Amino acid sequence: MDESVRQTDGGDPRYWETIRRLPPVVWIISLGILVNRVGNFLPVFIVLYLVSKDFSALAAGLVLGAAGVGNVFGNAIGGYLADRLGRRWTIVLSMVTTAVFTAGIPLFDTLPPLIALVGLAGTTGQVYRPAAAALLVDATTTSQERLAAFAVQRLALNIGAAIGGVVGGVVATISYVGMFLGNAAACLLFGAIAAGLLRGAIMPRPDLHQHDGPATAEPEPGYRQALRDRRLRRFLVMTLIANFVYIQCNVGIPLHVHGMGLSPADFGLLMGLNGLLVAVFELPITGAVATRRPGPVLAVGNVLTGIGLALTGASTTMVLLAATVVLWTLGEMLYTSLSDAYVGAIAPPTMGGRYQGLYGATIMLACGAGPLIGGAVYAVHPWALWAVCAAGGAWAAWLSLPPRSSRRATPPAPAPGGTDQLVDDRSSNPH
Repeated sequence: MDESVRQTDGGDPRYWETIRRLPPVVWIISLGILVNRVGNFLPVFIVLYLVSKDFSALAAGLVLGAAGVGNVFGNAIGGYLADRLGRRWTIVLSMVTTAVFTAGIPLFDTLPPLIALVGLAGTTGQVYRPAAAALLVDATTTSQERLAAFAVQRLALNIGAAIGGVVGGVVATISYVGMFLGNAAACLLFGAIAAGLLRGAIMPRPDLHQHDGPATAEPEPGYRQALRDRRLRRFLVMTLIANFVYIQCNVGIPLHVHGMGLSPADFGLLMGLNGLLVAVFELPITGAVATRRPGPVLAVGNVLTGIGLALTGASTTMVLLAATVVLWTLGEMLYTSLSDAYVGAIAPPTMGGRYQGLYGATIMLACGAGPLIGGAVYAVHPWALWAVCAAGGAWAAWLSLPPRSSRRATPPAPAPGGTDQLVDDRSSNPH
Protein backbone atom coordinates (compact mmCIF):
# COMPACT_ATOMS: atom_id res chain seq x y z
CA MET A 1 0.00 0.00 0.00
CA ASP A 2 1.30 3.41 -0.96
CA GLU A 3 3.02 4.96 2.05
CA SER A 4 2.81 8.39 0.41
CA VAL A 5 -0.65 8.70 1.91
CA ARG A 6 0.19 10.62 5.05
CA GLN A 7 -1.82 10.20 8.22
CA THR A 8 -1.19 13.60 9.71
CA ASP A 9 1.40 16.36 10.02
CA GLY A 10 2.85 18.26 12.90
CA GLY A 11 0.51 21.21 12.40
CA ASP A 12 -2.71 19.29 13.05
CA PRO A 13 -4.51 19.81 16.35
CA ARG A 14 -4.58 16.92 18.76
CA TYR A 15 -6.95 14.09 17.97
CA TRP A 16 -9.59 14.74 20.63
CA GLU A 17 -9.64 18.42 19.79
CA THR A 18 -10.10 17.40 16.17
CA ILE A 19 -13.17 15.34 17.09
CA ARG A 20 -14.65 18.28 18.96
CA ARG A 21 -14.17 20.54 15.93
CA LEU A 22 -15.49 18.18 13.27
CA PRO A 23 -17.78 19.83 10.69
CA PRO A 24 -21.57 19.56 11.23
CA VAL A 25 -21.85 17.24 8.21
CA VAL A 26 -20.01 14.52 10.14
CA TRP A 27 -22.42 14.70 13.06
CA ILE A 28 -25.47 14.80 10.77
CA ILE A 29 -24.34 11.70 8.88
CA SER A 30 -23.50 9.91 12.12
CA LEU A 31 -26.91 10.79 13.57
CA GLY A 32 -28.64 9.44 10.48
CA ILE A 33 -26.62 6.22 10.59
CA LEU A 34 -27.38 5.81 14.30
CA VAL A 35 -31.12 6.17 13.64
CA ASN A 36 -30.98 3.82 10.68
CA ARG A 37 -29.03 1.15 12.55
CA VAL A 38 -31.32 1.24 15.57
CA GLY A 39 -34.22 0.39 13.25
CA ASN A 40 -32.33 -1.91 10.89
CA PHE A 41 -34.08 -5.12 11.95
CA LEU A 42 -34.28 -6.87 8.57
CA PRO A 43 -30.78 -8.43 8.36
CA VAL A 44 -30.90 -9.69 11.95
CA PHE A 45 -34.44 -11.08 12.15
CA ILE A 46 -35.35 -12.09 8.60
CA VAL A 47 -34.45 -15.75 9.26
CA LEU A 48 -36.62 -15.86 12.39
CA TYR A 49 -39.45 -14.27 10.41
CA LEU A 50 -39.17 -16.86 7.65
CA VAL A 51 -39.09 -19.71 10.17
CA SER A 52 -42.23 -18.32 11.79
CA LYS A 53 -43.87 -18.57 8.35
CA ASP A 54 -42.84 -22.25 8.09
CA PHE A 55 -40.26 -21.71 5.37
CA SER A 56 -37.43 -24.22 5.18
CA ALA A 57 -33.75 -23.60 5.89
CA LEU A 58 -33.12 -23.78 2.13
CA ALA A 59 -35.70 -21.06 1.53
CA ALA A 60 -34.13 -18.90 4.21
CA GLY A 61 -30.74 -19.42 2.59
CA LEU A 62 -32.09 -18.30 -0.77
CA VAL A 63 -33.53 -15.15 0.76
CA LEU A 64 -30.28 -14.38 2.58
CA GLY A 65 -28.36 -15.04 -0.63
CA ALA A 66 -30.52 -12.54 -2.49
CA ALA A 67 -29.83 -9.96 0.22
CA GLY A 68 -26.10 -10.64 0.02
CA VAL A 69 -25.99 -10.23 -3.75
CA GLY A 70 -28.02 -7.05 -3.36
CA ASN A 71 -25.51 -5.70 -0.83
CA VAL A 72 -22.68 -6.01 -3.36
CA PHE A 73 -24.59 -4.35 -6.21
CA GLY A 74 -26.00 -1.71 -3.88
CA ASN A 75 -22.53 -0.39 -3.08
CA ALA A 76 -21.56 -0.29 -6.75
CA ILE A 77 -24.79 1.51 -7.68
CA GLY A 78 -24.42 3.86 -4.74
CA GLY A 79 -20.89 4.83 -5.74
CA TYR A 80 -22.08 5.75 -9.23
CA LEU A 81 -25.07 7.73 -7.96
CA ALA A 82 -23.00 9.53 -5.33
CA ASP A 83 -20.80 10.99 -8.06
CA ARG A 84 -23.58 11.65 -10.59
CA LEU A 85 -26.72 12.40 -8.59
CA GLY A 86 -24.97 13.87 -5.56
CA ARG A 87 -24.31 12.64 -2.03
CA ARG A 88 -27.42 14.04 -0.38
CA TRP A 89 -30.01 12.85 -2.89
CA THR A 90 -28.36 9.44 -3.16
CA ILE A 91 -28.91 8.97 0.57
CA VAL A 92 -32.51 10.15 0.32
CA LEU A 93 -33.23 7.85 -2.64
CA SER A 94 -31.63 4.92 -0.85
CA MET A 95 -33.65 5.36 2.31
CA VAL A 96 -37.03 6.00 0.64
CA THR A 97 -36.78 2.99 -1.67
CA THR A 98 -35.54 0.76 1.15
CA ALA A 99 -38.51 1.83 3.28
CA VAL A 100 -40.93 0.90 0.49
CA PHE A 101 -39.41 -2.54 -0.13
CA THR A 102 -39.08 -3.35 3.58
CA ALA A 103 -42.65 -2.34 4.39
CA GLY A 104 -43.87 -4.57 1.55
CA ILE A 105 -42.28 -7.78 2.86
CA PRO A 106 -45.12 -8.76 5.25
CA LEU A 107 -47.64 -8.48 2.39
CA PHE A 108 -46.38 -11.68 0.75
CA ASP A 109 -46.36 -15.29 1.94
CA THR A 110 -44.75 -16.99 -1.05
CA LEU A 111 -41.05 -17.39 -1.70
CA PRO A 112 -40.46 -15.65 -5.09
CA PRO A 113 -41.77 -12.20 -4.07
CA LEU A 114 -39.98 -12.48 -0.73
CA ILE A 115 -36.68 -13.22 -2.47
CA ALA A 116 -37.28 -10.28 -4.81
CA LEU A 117 -38.24 -7.82 -2.06
CA VAL A 118 -35.45 -8.78 0.33
CA GLY A 119 -32.96 -8.67 -2.54
CA LEU A 120 -34.16 -5.22 -3.57
CA ALA A 121 -34.09 -4.01 0.04
CA GLY A 122 -30.56 -5.40 0.37
CA THR A 123 -29.56 -3.46 -2.73
CA THR A 124 -31.16 -0.11 -1.94
CA GLY A 125 -30.22 -0.37 1.74
CA GLN A 126 -26.53 -0.22 0.76
CA VAL A 127 -26.80 2.54 -1.84
CA TYR A 128 -26.37 5.25 0.81
CA ARG A 129 -23.05 3.93 2.11
CA PRO A 130 -20.66 5.26 -0.58
CA ALA A 131 -22.45 8.62 -0.53
CA ALA A 132 -22.20 8.91 3.24
CA ALA A 133 -18.51 7.94 3.21
CA ALA A 134 -17.75 10.34 0.37
CA LEU A 135 -19.49 13.14 2.29
CA LEU A 136 -17.17 12.56 5.23
CA VAL A 137 -14.18 12.83 2.91
CA ASP A 138 -15.59 15.95 1.23
CA ALA A 139 -16.19 17.63 4.58
CA THR A 140 -12.70 17.06 6.02
CA THR A 141 -9.47 18.78 5.04
CA THR A 142 -6.75 16.80 6.84
CA SER A 143 -6.03 13.13 7.36
CA GLN A 144 -6.52 13.48 11.09
CA GLU A 145 -9.97 15.01 10.56
CA ARG A 146 -10.81 12.20 8.16
CA LEU A 147 -9.76 9.55 10.67
CA ALA A 148 -11.80 11.22 13.39
CA ALA A 149 -14.85 11.54 11.13
CA PHE A 150 -14.87 7.85 10.23
CA ALA A 151 -14.25 6.88 13.84
CA VAL A 152 -17.31 8.88 14.95
CA GLN A 153 -19.39 7.32 12.18
CA ARG A 154 -18.32 3.81 13.22
CA LEU A 155 -19.12 4.57 16.85
CA ALA A 156 -22.63 5.64 15.81
CA LEU A 157 -22.99 2.50 13.72
CA ASN A 158 -21.89 0.19 16.55
CA ILE A 159 -24.09 1.87 19.16
CA GLY A 160 -27.05 1.77 16.78
CA ALA A 161 -26.49 -1.92 16.02
CA ALA A 162 -26.30 -2.78 19.72
CA ILE A 163 -29.49 -0.88 20.56
CA GLY A 164 -31.22 -2.14 17.43
CA GLY A 165 -30.64 -5.78 18.34
CA VAL A 166 -32.38 -5.31 21.68
CA VAL A 167 -35.21 -3.17 20.31
CA GLY A 168 -35.74 -5.52 17.37
CA GLY A 169 -36.02 -8.53 19.65
CA VAL A 170 -38.69 -6.81 21.73
CA VAL A 171 -40.66 -5.61 18.70
CA ALA A 172 -40.42 -9.00 16.97
CA THR A 173 -41.95 -10.76 19.97
CA ILE A 174 -44.95 -8.43 19.67
CA SER A 175 -45.37 -8.24 15.90
CA TYR A 176 -43.18 -8.99 12.90
CA VAL A 177 -45.29 -6.59 10.86
CA GLY A 178 -44.50 -3.89 13.40
CA MET A 179 -40.82 -4.79 13.11
CA PHE A 180 -40.77 -4.27 9.35
CA LEU A 181 -42.78 -1.05 9.60
CA GLY A 182 -40.38 0.19 12.28
CA ASN A 183 -37.47 -0.58 9.96
CA ALA A 184 -39.17 1.39 7.19
CA ALA A 185 -39.82 4.29 9.55
CA ALA A 186 -36.14 4.40 10.57
CA CYS A 187 -35.14 4.55 6.89
CA LEU A 188 -37.56 7.41 6.25
CA LEU A 189 -36.23 9.29 9.27
CA PHE A 190 -32.66 8.98 7.99
CA GLY A 191 -33.86 10.17 4.59
CA ALA A 192 -35.57 13.15 6.21
CA ILE A 193 -32.40 13.99 8.16
CA ALA A 194 -30.37 13.91 4.94
CA ALA A 195 -32.92 15.94 2.96
CA GLY A 196 -33.43 18.56 5.65
CA LEU A 197 -30.04 18.89 7.33
CA LEU A 198 -27.61 18.27 4.48
CA ARG A 199 -28.74 21.23 2.40
CA GLY A 200 -25.63 22.81 0.93
CA ALA A 201 -23.46 19.91 2.07
CA ILE A 202 -19.84 20.17 1.05
CA MET A 203 -19.12 18.68 -2.37
CA PRO A 204 -15.75 17.45 -3.68
CA ARG A 205 -13.09 20.11 -3.94
CA PRO A 206 -9.91 19.61 -5.95
CA ASP A 207 -7.72 21.26 -3.31
CA LEU A 208 -8.44 18.45 -0.84
CA HIS A 209 -6.34 16.07 -2.94
CA GLN A 210 -3.01 17.71 -3.65
CA HIS A 211 -0.61 16.15 -6.11
CA ASP A 212 3.04 16.98 -6.68
CA GLY A 213 4.20 17.36 -10.24
CA PRO A 214 2.53 19.01 -13.21
CA ALA A 215 -1.22 19.40 -13.24
CA THR A 216 -3.08 16.95 -15.43
CA ALA A 217 -6.61 16.90 -16.78
CA GLU A 218 -9.07 15.12 -14.54
CA PRO A 219 -9.92 11.70 -16.06
CA GLU A 220 -13.45 10.90 -17.07
CA PRO A 221 -15.04 9.36 -13.96
CA GLY A 222 -15.93 5.68 -14.16
CA TYR A 223 -15.33 2.35 -12.50
CA ARG A 224 -12.96 1.28 -15.27
CA GLN A 225 -10.89 4.39 -14.69
CA ALA A 226 -10.91 3.83 -10.94
CA LEU A 227 -9.64 0.27 -11.32
CA ARG A 228 -6.62 1.52 -13.26
CA ASP A 229 -5.29 2.90 -9.97
CA ARG A 230 -2.66 0.41 -8.76
CA ARG A 231 -3.02 1.57 -5.17
CA LEU A 232 -6.76 1.02 -5.23
CA ARG A 233 -6.42 -2.46 -6.75
CA ARG A 234 -3.89 -3.49 -4.11
CA PHE A 235 -6.07 -2.02 -1.37
CA LEU A 236 -9.18 -3.84 -2.64
CA VAL A 237 -7.39 -7.20 -2.71
CA MET A 238 -6.19 -6.56 0.84
CA THR A 239 -9.72 -5.60 1.85
CA LEU A 240 -11.17 -8.78 0.33
CA ILE A 241 -8.71 -11.03 2.16
CA ALA A 242 -8.87 -9.11 5.46
CA ASN A 243 -12.67 -9.21 5.60
CA PHE A 244 -12.77 -12.85 4.52
CA VAL A 245 -10.56 -13.63 7.53
CA TYR A 246 -12.54 -11.42 9.89
CA ILE A 247 -15.95 -12.84 8.94
CA GLN A 248 -14.80 -16.26 10.14
CA CYS A 249 -15.66 -15.03 13.63
CA ASN A 250 -19.25 -15.69 12.58
CA VAL A 251 -18.42 -19.16 11.23
CA GLY A 252 -15.47 -20.80 12.95
CA ILE A 253 -16.07 -19.47 16.44
CA PRO A 254 -19.70 -20.66 16.81
CA LEU A 255 -18.74 -24.04 15.33
CA HIS A 256 -15.83 -24.31 17.76
CA VAL A 257 -18.01 -23.23 20.69
CA HIS A 258 -20.55 -25.91 19.76
CA GLY A 259 -17.80 -28.51 19.44
CA MET A 260 -16.61 -27.65 22.95
CA GLY A 261 -20.10 -28.34 24.30
CA LEU A 262 -20.73 -24.70 25.19
CA SER A 263 -24.10 -23.02 24.72
CA PRO A 264 -25.29 -20.35 22.27
CA ALA A 265 -25.36 -18.00 25.26
CA ASP A 266 -21.60 -18.49 25.63
CA PHE A 267 -21.12 -17.53 22.00
CA GLY A 268 -23.30 -14.47 22.64
CA LEU A 269 -21.05 -13.46 25.53
CA LEU A 270 -17.99 -13.65 23.30
CA MET A 271 -19.64 -11.50 20.63
CA GLY A 272 -20.82 -9.11 23.32
CA LEU A 273 -17.22 -8.77 24.50
CA ASN A 274 -16.22 -7.87 20.95
CA GLY A 275 -18.92 -5.19 20.76
CA LEU A 276 -18.03 -3.77 24.16
CA LEU A 277 -14.33 -3.53 23.32
CA VAL A 278 -15.07 -1.74 20.04
CA ALA A 279 -17.48 0.71 21.67
CA VAL A 280 -15.06 1.60 24.48
CA PHE A 281 -11.64 1.49 22.84
CA GLU A 282 -11.96 2.22 19.12
CA LEU A 283 -11.91 6.01 19.43
CA PRO A 284 -8.85 6.03 21.75
CA ILE A 285 -7.03 3.53 19.53
CA THR A 286 -7.78 5.58 16.43
CA GLY A 287 -6.36 8.60 18.22
CA ALA A 288 -3.25 6.65 19.18
CA VAL A 289 -2.49 5.66 15.57
CA ALA A 290 -3.56 8.95 13.98
CA THR A 291 0.06 10.08 13.55
CA ARG A 292 1.28 6.75 12.15
CA ARG A 293 1.68 5.73 8.56
CA PRO A 294 -1.28 3.64 7.44
CA GLY A 295 0.63 0.68 5.98
CA PRO A 296 2.31 -0.65 9.12
CA VAL A 297 -0.79 -0.06 11.26
CA LEU A 298 -2.99 -1.94 8.79
CA ALA A 299 -0.39 -4.73 8.65
CA VAL A 300 -0.32 -5.10 12.43
CA GLY A 301 -4.12 -5.09 12.53
CA ASN A 302 -4.34 -7.85 9.93
CA VAL A 303 -1.72 -9.98 11.67
CA LEU A 304 -3.51 -9.67 15.02
CA THR A 305 -6.84 -10.56 13.44
CA GLY A 306 -5.42 -13.60 11.69
CA ILE A 307 -3.51 -14.86 14.73
CA GLY A 308 -6.39 -14.16 17.11
CA LEU A 309 -8.83 -16.17 15.04
CA ALA A 310 -6.30 -18.95 14.37
CA LEU A 311 -5.71 -19.37 18.11
CA THR A 312 -9.42 -20.04 18.56
CA GLY A 313 -8.74 -23.61 17.51
CA ALA A 314 -6.33 -24.08 20.42
CA SER A 315 -8.67 -22.54 23.01
CA THR A 316 -10.32 -25.01 25.35
CA THR A 317 -11.95 -22.72 27.93
CA MET A 318 -14.08 -19.58 27.90
CA VAL A 319 -11.17 -17.62 29.39
CA LEU A 320 -8.89 -18.59 26.52
CA LEU A 321 -11.63 -17.89 23.99
CA ALA A 322 -12.16 -14.46 25.54
CA ALA A 323 -8.42 -13.79 25.21
CA THR A 324 -8.54 -14.60 21.51
CA VAL A 325 -11.54 -12.28 21.11
CA VAL A 326 -9.51 -9.46 22.68
CA LEU A 327 -6.67 -10.19 20.24
CA TRP A 328 -8.69 -10.22 17.01
CA THR A 329 -10.86 -7.31 18.16
CA LEU A 330 -7.71 -5.23 18.66
CA GLY A 331 -6.73 -6.17 15.11
CA GLU A 332 -10.19 -5.23 13.89
CA MET A 333 -9.97 -1.80 15.50
CA LEU A 334 -6.49 -1.08 14.13
CA TYR A 335 -7.50 -2.17 10.65
CA THR A 336 -10.90 -0.48 10.47
CA SER A 337 -9.75 2.79 12.02
CA LEU A 338 -7.53 3.50 9.02
CA SER A 339 -8.99 1.62 6.07
CA ASP A 340 -12.14 3.75 5.71
CA ALA A 341 -10.10 6.94 5.68
CA TYR A 342 -7.39 5.54 3.41
CA VAL A 343 -9.70 4.87 0.47
CA GLY A 344 -11.01 8.42 0.78
CA ALA A 345 -7.47 9.79 0.75
CA ILE A 346 -6.47 8.14 -2.53
CA ALA A 347 -9.70 8.91 -4.41
CA PRO A 348 -9.67 11.70 -7.03
CA PRO A 349 -12.25 14.41 -6.25
CA THR A 350 -14.59 13.38 -9.06
CA MET A 351 -14.55 9.68 -8.17
CA GLY A 352 -14.93 9.68 -4.39
CA GLY A 353 -18.25 7.85 -4.59
CA ARG A 354 -16.95 5.22 -7.00
CA TYR A 355 -13.89 4.49 -4.86
CA GLN A 356 -16.13 4.10 -1.81
CA GLY A 357 -18.55 1.97 -3.84
CA LEU A 358 -15.79 -0.44 -4.88
CA TYR A 359 -14.55 -0.58 -1.30
CA GLY A 360 -18.02 -1.30 0.07
CA ALA A 361 -18.76 -3.88 -2.64
CA THR A 362 -15.51 -5.67 -1.82
CA ILE A 363 -16.43 -5.86 1.87
CA MET A 364 -19.89 -7.18 1.04
CA LEU A 365 -18.41 -9.77 -1.32
CA ALA A 366 -16.05 -11.01 1.38
CA CYS A 367 -18.81 -11.10 3.98
CA GLY A 368 -21.08 -13.01 1.59
CA ALA A 369 -18.60 -15.57 0.28
CA GLY A 370 -16.61 -15.87 3.51
CA PRO A 371 -19.13 -17.91 5.50
CA LEU A 372 -19.74 -20.29 2.59
CA ILE A 373 -16.05 -20.93 1.95
CA GLY A 374 -15.17 -20.94 5.65
CA GLY A 375 -17.87 -23.44 6.45
CA ALA A 376 -16.70 -25.73 3.65
CA VAL A 377 -13.08 -25.53 4.81
CA TYR A 378 -14.11 -26.21 8.41
CA ALA A 379 -16.03 -29.29 7.22
CA VAL A 380 -12.79 -30.66 5.73
CA HIS A 381 -10.98 -30.15 9.05
CA PRO A 382 -11.33 -27.45 11.72
CA TRP A 383 -7.61 -26.73 11.74
CA ALA A 384 -7.72 -26.11 8.00
CA LEU A 385 -9.89 -23.05 8.67
CA TRP A 386 -7.62 -21.79 11.44
CA ALA A 387 -4.61 -22.19 9.14
CA VAL A 388 -6.43 -20.25 6.43
CA CYS A 389 -7.10 -17.45 8.95
CA ALA A 390 -3.42 -17.24 9.90
CA ALA A 391 -2.25 -17.31 6.29
CA GLY A 392 -4.91 -14.81 5.21
CA GLY A 393 -3.94 -12.40 7.96
CA ALA A 394 -0.29 -12.61 6.91
CA TRP A 395 -1.17 -12.12 3.23
CA ALA A 396 -3.37 -9.11 3.99
CA ALA A 397 -0.56 -7.66 6.14
CA TRP A 398 1.90 -8.00 3.27
CA LEU A 399 -0.54 -6.25 0.92
CA SER A 400 -0.96 -3.46 3.49
CA LEU A 401 2.69 -2.51 3.14
CA PRO A 402 3.93 -0.53 0.13
CA PRO A 403 5.64 -2.34 -2.73
CA ARG A 404 9.37 -2.76 -2.18
CA SER A 405 10.22 -0.14 -4.79
CA SER A 406 8.12 2.42 -2.91
CA ARG A 407 9.75 1.56 0.41
CA ARG A 408 13.18 2.43 -0.98
CA ALA A 409 12.01 5.89 -1.96
CA THR A 410 12.29 8.76 0.50
CA PRO A 411 8.91 9.96 1.78
CA PRO A 412 8.02 13.56 1.02
CA ALA A 413 8.01 16.33 3.55
CA PRO A 414 4.62 17.56 4.75
CA ALA A 415 3.02 20.10 2.49
CA PRO A 416 3.16 23.70 3.66
CA GLY A 417 0.32 25.27 5.51
CA GLY A 418 -0.48 22.27 7.68
CA THR A 419 -2.33 20.35 4.96
CA ASP A 420 -1.82 16.72 4.04
CA GLN A 421 0.66 15.50 1.49
CA LEU A 422 -1.58 12.83 0.04
CA VAL A 423 0.35 11.71 -3.00
CA ASP A 424 4.01 12.23 -3.84
CA ASP A 425 5.69 12.41 -7.23
CA ARG A 426 6.20 8.65 -7.33
CA SER A 427 2.46 8.12 -7.62
CA SER A 428 1.10 11.28 -9.20
CA ASN A 429 0.12 9.03 -12.10
CA PRO A 430 -0.90 5.76 -10.48
CA HIS A 431 -2.56 4.28 -13.55
